[in-house]
Amino acid sequence: MKLQQVLSYVRRAVDDYHMIDEGDRIAVGISGGKDSLTLLYALNGLRRFYPLHFDIHGVTVDLGFENLKLDRIRELCTSMGVEYTVVKTDIAQVIFEERKEENPCSLCAKMRKGALNQAIRDAGCNKIAYAHHKDDVVETMLMSLIFEGRFHTFAPVTYLDRMELTVLRPLMYMNEADVIGFVHKYDVPVVKSPCPADGYTKREYVKNLLRSLNLENPGVKERMFTAIVNSNLKGWAK
Repeated sequence: MKLQQVLSYVRRAVDDYHMIDEGDRIAVGISGGKDSLTLLYALNGLRRFYPLHFDIHGVTVDLGFENLKLDRIRELCTSMGVEYTVVKTDIAQVIFEERKEENPCSLCAKMRKGALNQAIRDAGCNKIAYAHHKDDVVETMLMSLIFEGRFHTFAPVTYLDRMELTVLRPLMYMNEADVIGFVHKYDVPVVKSPCPADGYTKREYVKNLLRSLNLENPGVKERMFTAIVNSNLKGWAK
């Protein structure tokens, strides 16, 4: 997938859900994975021609794994003229060595989000963009149905009152396959996750389930996404 196509998807999401205002300073959460780096490329490209002026600031929360290599991401941000902050933490040590959590993802997410939010405040950002794509939207809905018994997923735009921070999801119209095609075409410097729980989560289970459903019933993922867009879920009205 070409960058112009990515920008088209992102521009549509930004306009449909009024994600950007004049003078915004948007933090981009960069895990180093394919999704977050695609988002970085997209917002950097969008700010060159979008009628409302905004700035972006890349932020990575370093969980403390020894083999996390961020040199190429630093170089990428420098080449784009994007400020980049790495937040050093000992989250990995706390979760895997001290607490020895059997189900580490929930606690890790909370601790990572706390560190990220502090960095966002320090950088003077009023919004943060997360790299959730269409597959993530549908997978979260399925996880909610299967494990919580309710029809729910995250919204395209969410305002966090306590933080006075707005969360954006500009990749919401992109399929994961589109993201994979983009990173291969442009040799995006993806960093492999060093987390030992990577690939063994409930989300991974639901991801494989959705893949199977879509193979057996072509188009089912798109129909699920359409159901979400047309639902009465908070934040989904255009």
